[in-house]
Parts: sequence; structure tokens; C-alpha cells
Amino acid sequence: MRPLALVLFAALAAAGQDLGGVIDIHCHSGPDAVPRSIDALALARLARDRGLRGLVLKNHYESTAALAWFARQQAPGLEVFGAIALNRAVGGVNPAAVEHMTRMEGGWGRVVWMPTFDAENQVRASGQSRPFVPISRNGRLLPEVLEVLDLIARHKLVLATGHSSAAENLLLIRAARARGIDRIMVTHPMPAPVSMSVEQMREAAKLGAFLEFPYNVVIGPKPAFTMEQYAAAIREVGPEHSIVTSDLGQAGNPLHPDGLREYFRALRAQGFTAAEIDRMAKTNPARLLGLKGETK
Repeated sequence: MRPLALVLFAALAAAGQDLGGVIDIHCHSGPDAVPRSIDALALARLARDRGLRGLVLKNHYESTAALAWFARQQAPGLEVFGAIALNRAVGGVNPAAVEHMTRMEGGWGRVVWMPTFDAENQVRASGQSRPFVPISRNGRLLPEVLEVLDLIARHKLVLATGHSSAAENLLLIRAARARGIDRIMVTHPMPAPVSMSVEQMREAAKLGAFLEFPYNVVIGPKPAFTMEQYAAAIREVGPEHSIVTSDLGQAGNPLHPDGLREYFRALRAQGFTAAEIDRMAKTNPARLLGLKGETK
């Protein structure tokens, strides 16, 4: 490595900007039904070249388990995983769709998101009049939700709570823990329509869930929160219970590695140490996905 490159690498590392070993577990990419900034195969190659350890590919309307298989062929050495979001396009909370994902060649389907854009909580909060996917009624999870939780437990998958309400998140976590599920992530708990309070986030952490803090919430012309607010919430929850992700891929937003680097720089400016960022961007995501070995 040339002297100038060594200096630059050292400066970035000192600023907490090293992407080596990072796992981004919330990545949107093409092909999709909406414009995306990069396709999944190009993203995998870019992530590998930037030193990331892994990605989870997310599509709101179809499983990405097969796409993860292709991405691994394009970027050998990168740990790419697929997921399914239980929206109407896959039959809602559909145990058969989850089971099918687990059988896809390679076995890289790893994350199950409860309904996102079709969630009852999302549709009602948006004031829309369209079909939605419920997960609870009268304070109790629906039978099909419990069946999916049983599948998650059996196949050692990750439960992500989707766009469920704050109260539903806690119902999901408690039911999951009762079934022995220990890989749980609360999907972007702070912004609407999830809108969890600090006390609710702490309760989720106490129950054994990780709280996700994605970068796209604090960027754009109308960010949902300032970095100061975000940092305060992470401090309240604790880096040991937090995972930072990009949730990027939207047209016009930074590419995932670039966004993460800016995110880490902003976190450092809020007083987080490189070790704390590593915990949230490397160690905790690896634990969530059941990966072994040290992060880079």
C-alpha cells in the first residue's frame, strides 16, 4: 500500500470509518417494483470491494433467498442473506411462503419481516383505505403469526418486527422468546408508524431483542430525526442492544457503503467510540444472523 493510502486508511480507521467486517442487514436493491439506486449483484460486488462482511437483501414484496444465492456467486467471500417480508404479495402472514424460503437452494434465506407496507398499523397510520395484513386482534397475536414464529424457531431464522405497532412489537417479542427464538430485531423502532417510546425500546431490549437504527431516517430533505435525537436514543437503549443499518437503496440516496461511512462519521461526532460502532455494525449483526468467527 502506498504511503498516502496508508495515511488515508489510518485516518479513516481512527475516525471509526473502517467498513471491514460490517454487516448491513437492511439493504434495498434492484430489481424491484420501485426505482432503486443499484441492483443486488452490483451491490454485492461493491460491498465486497469496500470490505463489508455481509448483507441482508430486503424486498417488501417477494423473497430474496434466490437473489442472495446469485449475489454470493458474484461476490465470493461476502456473506449475503435473503429475507421475506410478509406483505400481501406473498399471501400476508403465510407460513407456506416462509417454509418455501427456507428450502431455496443454498439455504441463505435468513430473515422474516412481519408485514411492512401492508401492515395494518402502517395502513391505518397512513390514513389509507386499502387491504392490509393484520397480526393481532384484541391484544392477541393471530394463529398464523404464531405458526410463523414456530417456523422461525424450528429453522433458526431471524424475526424482524416490520411496521407493526409498538404494542405489537412487544407481543411478538414475548411470543418469540416463549418459543426459544433468540434472534429478534425491532425494525426501525423510532419513526412512524412504529413510534416506540424509549421505555418500550428498553423493554424490548430487556426481553432480548436488538433495536435497529437505520441511517436513512436521519438524512434527506425532511429527516424524521436529528442525529442528536438518534444518538440520545441509542445511548438510552445501549450499543450492546443496538444495530446500525443503512436501509438504503432508494433512488437519490447514497449507496449503502457510502451511507454507512457517513453514518459512522456522524456517530463519532456524537461521541460514540469506534468500539461501540463496531459493536453495533459488526458484532451484533453477526450474532443476530448466527454467524461465527471474529469480525475484521
